Amino acid sequence: MKPTVEIQPSRASQSTILWRCFGYLRPHWKMVAGVYLTMVLIDLIAMVNPQVLRWAIDQGIGAGNDSLLTLAVVGLLALVLIKGVLTYYEGLWTEVASQNVAYDLRNALQRKITELSFSFHDQAEAGDLLSRAIQDVERIRFLTGRAVFRIIESIFLMVITAGVMLWMNPRLGLLALVAMPLLIIRSIRFGRVFRPLSLEIQKQLSVLTTRVEQNLRGVRVVKTFAQEEAEIRRFAIENQKWYDLSARAAKMQSNNMPLLNLIADISSVAILLYGGLLVINHALTLGELVAFTTYVAQIVTPVRYLGMVLPAITIAAASAERVFEILDTAPLVADEPGAPPLVLTHGAVRFENVSFAYGRQTGVLKDINFVAEPHQIIALLGATGSGKTSVVNLIPRFYDPTAGRITIDGTDIHTVSLNSLRSQIGMVLQETTLFAASIRENIAFGKPDATQREIEAAAQAAQAHEFILQMPDGYDTEVGERGRTLSGGQKQRLAIARALLTDPRILILDDATSSVDSETEHLIQVALDKVMQGRTTFVIAHRLSTVHSADLILVLDKGRIVARGRHADLLHSSPLYASIYHQQLKAGSTNIEKKDQ
Repeated sequence: MKPTVEIQPSRASQSTILWRCFGYLRPHWKMVAGVYLTMVLIDLIAMVNPQVLRWAIDQGIGAGNDSLLTLAVVGLLALVLIKGVLTYYEGLWTEVASQNVAYDLRNALQRKITELSFSFHDQAEAGDLLSRAIQDVERIRFLTGRAVFRIIESIFLMVITAGVMLWMNPRLGLLALVAMPLLIIRSIRFGRVFRPLSLEIQKQLSVLTTRVEQNLRGVRVVKTFAQEEAEIRRFAIENQKWYDLSARAAKMQSNNMPLLNLIADISSVAILLYGGLLVINHALTLGELVAFTTYVAQIVTPVRYLGMVLPAITIAAASAERVFEILDTAPLVADEPGAPPLVLTHGAVRFENVSFAYGRQTGVLKDINFVAEPHQIIALLGATGSGKTSVVNLIPRFYDPTAGRITIDGTDIHTVSLNSLRSQIGMVLQETTLFAASIRENIAFGKPDATQREIEAAAQAAQAHEFILQMPDGYDTEVGERGRTLSGGQKQRLAIARALLTDPRILILDDATSSVDSETEHLIQVALDKVMQGRTTFVIAHRLSTVHSADLILVLDKGRIVARGRHADLLHSSPLYASIYHQQLKAGSTNIEKKDQ
């Protein structure tokens, strides 16, 4: 069963989301201020250039004054050089500031994903999280960098250019500005329509990423069952959906840009016609017309750029919405404010009327009561789905009970810090997970500062030392992604060594010997018999040796403890235990069977 907890979609408006994105620029405000200072200087140069050009034409070429023309050309070259230097720093600072935003966001996402509870990871897709952390953050980087800068620059340039044109010739300036509102309104309306589609595209891209990630992770299973063609077809279906959405977006953009260009070009033609007539009628000089057409080009270009950037901002807003959905997700299991560390003295674990359910689903555990005394071995036995794993998952607070409480040495585990609780619990999970690193790093994962002697001692206790020495580089051997270069038994022994290295007071073994052969199991069991001494140990029982050595056996059925006691007593008092024992545990264990009889 899985939790029904889901990532809640954000209901914030696009403007709220965008403002939140810009908030990540706050720590880098000095660099951002430098960007906009250079922008102002560059735009002022853009205002001066046409005036120098007008002066060169009217007073230099028109008047036959070659020295003045030379001076004007030198002035233009100087302005070009200054503009080039300013543009360099403008681009550099814009990029660095936006990269800092991406850096901060990815760190925040990594921290949040790491801190979120098991219930979140039970229903989250790895491919979707990868898409949000990489592709969506990259779009936010573009938003806080080039995109927003170009919009502000475009607005500023349009305003000052419009002012200069109205100052030069009010009638010609008004004619040039008639098309501006149409262009702006069209761009804004397009952005509103484009945002929902861009969000769909991002979600479908996450589906594609998830499909690729699952295929890579399960490639051996796919090949084992000869399902290559089926997986190719499944991917093709999702890829087609993404293609169709992208094609719709491309069609919308293709319709939008020509319309913007048409409006702008008609405006330019009208200005050229009217301005030309004014020159012919000596109401305007040729230099003024050239300067004016230069200003028109400067004011139309930003508006056209708005038509390209606004859709990108819409996509970035959709991406930001997906990123903030993760950042705003509250972990269901978290420290209470000011939670003190757990002070563990003996290791007594008590379940008091504990019930548990995943989300709104039917209860998995109901009224669980038991006490695990210090140094005892508690075996959990029951059919698949009876709640064994749920019981042990509650001890390190992977989940919180829906009712009742759990105490360790009399302290409610809900009131202490998670880190202090889990640091005193060693756990070997049912599914062994190793990292793409060396054997040494995998064993020392829970204690990175462990010495080589401590690592080897843990490996010896887990019966892993000998096979490690036979590896090509010993403890420095890379195990590959998820430990694919190792056998199931080898991975399991490394997982046990990793748990033992932290010297936990409480040990949880969830089917710790399920992936090993009988000989290796015997070796591990001998080692575990030693390491379990002095610890409170919980074992999910799948082996005869477990139930025979247990101080207390808890038999679970449909989330309830239906029987408890030692092996010999339960064999006669609990029909369910006797049935599980004879049908599952006893099979293949002739020697122990004879001893029981």
